[in-house]
Amino acid sequence: MKSTHHTEFEPIYHKEKPVEPNTLFIAACGLEHGHIYNMCKGMKQAGALIRWVWDNDPDKIAAFQQQFPEAKAASSLNEILHDQAIQMVACASIPSERGDIGLRVLDAGKHFFSAKTPFTTLEQLQAAREKVNDTGLTWAVFYSERLQVECSGFAEQLLEQGAIGDVIQVLGLGPHRLHISNRPAWFFKKAYYGGIISDIGSHQIEQFLWFTHAKDATIQSSTARNVAHPEHPEFEDYGDVHLIGDNGAMHYFRVDWFTPDGLRNWGDGRTTILGTDGYIELRKYVDIANNSDGERLYLVNHGGERMYDVKGKIGYPYFYRLAHDILDNTSTAMPQEHAFKAAELCLLAQQHADTQKKEGGIR
Repeated sequence: MKSTHHTEFEPIYHKEKPVEPNTLFIAACGLEHGHIYNMCKGMKQAGALIRWVWDNDPDKIAAFQQQFPEAKAASSLNEILHDQAIQMVACASIPSERGDIGLRVLDAGKHFFSAKTPFTTLEQLQAAREKVNDTGLTWAVFYSERLQVECSGFAEQLLEQGAIGDVIQVLGLGPHRLHISNRPAWFFKKAYYGGIISDIGSHQIEQFLWFTHAKDATIQSSTARNVAHPEHPEFEDYGDVHLIGDNGAMHYFRVDWFTPDGLRNWGDGRTTILGTDGYIELRKYVDIANNSDGERLYLVNHGGERMYDVKGKIGYPYFYRLAHDILDNTSTAMPQEHAFKAAELCLLAQQHADTQKKEGGIR
């Protein structure tokens, strides 16, 4: 029977093993975004030892050490970079600073693991590409809305098994809760966060490229607006993008900061993958009105319809693969050009939206 004529697939838990103890030593720096905790937790589970932590704010260091007491507080980033035992540095600094920190890390002979978005300008991206080419080191990016979502991992398995035929289009929805009173001042300054498409849109374009196997794409349209926060004129609370991959696959996504208080979590992130013989919907973080914390996948094809709850059934293989890549000089977790291409397309879409805003007078 054809794969598209049944729904009896089952999730397969990843088989990657942690690296051997005391073989991978990493450090954390730039604790501006909570992603640093997920990045370090994932690497620790994959066998890495977190040797150092550094930030300008001692309170952030103390909070980090509550969860990772093995991490010693460094006096500066230089102290980390001068430690010959450190093989990789994870960073979730202010977005506009990540590019320069990454260059310093690679210059010190270490791999770099950046939170998204890795860059806020095309110039930073170009400098990173050149540095990677010069050093042969890895500039990894934590695109968490695919890499740390188990139903995304199951969707990949289903696509590989032909459950919905060939992928035609990917639809992404990335709403976020603003928590405006808890945000630092830099969060509202475009020079620091880069724009809504460059920032939270980076997740969407990365998963489109991954699920469709597109190597590049063309921006058809993009919009970025400040709809409801005039007190922060440089802030963008809404964005959308339409693009077409070099293999003909299509993509539309919307990102926004309008998650209402009535939702039980920070955002109802969803992805729908349309194929020639069916479709898949991912309800990543919540399945509304269903008493679910998310990790639900819906499959519809010629064989019928089925809902899967995959929480705890896939795992997060990315961290294990990255850990082995660092030690083995391989590229199994994510091809370097894929990580950079996702960032490039986000920056180009943001640039297009900025141009449209200037020319069309969009607020």
